[in-house]
Amino acid sequence: MHFQDLFINENKTVLEAMKQLDTVSKGILYLVDRNSRLLAALTDGDIRRHLLKGGELQESIRTIANYSPKYIFVEDREQAQQTMREKHILSIPIVDHEKVIKGICFLNNGALEERQKLKLPVVMMAGGKGTRLYPYTKVLPKPLIPIGDLPIAEHIINKFMDFGCDTFHLIVNHKKQMIKAYFAETDIADQITYYDETEPMGTGGGLSLLKGKIHQPFFLTNCDIIVKADYSDILDFHQKNGNTITIVCAYKHFTIPYGVITMGEGGDIADMIEKPEYSFLTNTGFYLVEPEVLDDIEEHVSIGFPDIVEKQRGKGKKVAIYPVSEKSWMDMGQLEEMEEMRKELKIDNEKN
Repeated sequence: MHFQDLFINENKTVLEAMKQLDTVSKGILYLVDRNSRLLAALTDGDIRRHLLKGGELQESIRTIANYSPKYIFVEDREQAQQTMREKHILSIPIVDHEKVIKGICFLNNGALEERQKLKLPVVMMAGGKGTRLYPYTKVLPKPLIPIGDLPIAEHIINKFMDFGCDTFHLIVNHKKQMIKAYFAETDIADQITYYDETEPMGTGGGLSLLKGKIHQPFFLTNCDIIVKADYSDILDFHQKNGNTITIVCAYKHFTIPYGVITMGEGGDIADMIEKPEYSFLTNTGFYLVEPEVLDDIEEHVSIGFPDIVEKQRGKGKKVAIYPVSEKSWMDMGQLEEMEEMRKELKIDNEKN
């Protein structure tokens, strides 16, 4: 990747910037003029705050970019690492005295300091049959389907452990003995507690088994998804907003590969758009949940977690969305998606 890949024209939209951020995977873009002069900086956090305030995807990035970005002159480039640590930033452009960008420095290992240790429990819904992943799930339970060298459930657990989570609750049912046998041979065997469903209870009903077992906010995740985000920032958002449930949602962008025509009265053409593009938020299957929610779940009743969310909203509890970009969410719920996840994780491992 060339440092110019992080350049963006200030006339671009928020949606266009999101797509470019997904491509470069550096969390930041630099607004430049036609001569590559530094104008402003734009981070994924700037976009997230914009969207949370109700901002539109088609707005210009000029309205949300930081027009007072940090930078360092070419002759001072040896001080770049120290400057980034002092300013608490992950990257800094190197410019000449005309402010033309000559390079971009990134902080070693992409982190300023050791990540905040969250120490929050993690609940994984691992009891489904995974029928969309036949024939794999005829042999293996979905949590044990390999993605590279490790099963998907272990990838998920490792991601949480990166943020200091070390207590895991797995709600199991289908082929549960295989799941238990696998993790019994791992280094994290003592950190996992199992809860056996005696019958299918949906994506939320099994949580009734945890009543009285969890007394602090907890992450809830499906067993077939990985969210690449700052989990400590999700917790911060959850607590500052006083949420009972925070739903992590990913922006999806879909282009219809045809011209779309809207028919008006009498067969007249009301509207005609060539290959329109639509954007929408989708539920990733990743949540941050207050323990009080468990008390409201009926025992031995099959229910989906989205229905539990609606019940909490009906009681006046605050439920909010934490948005992430399209490529921040990896889902292997279907065969094509599973192959895409394998590719993404391979790329991430090569970067590391």
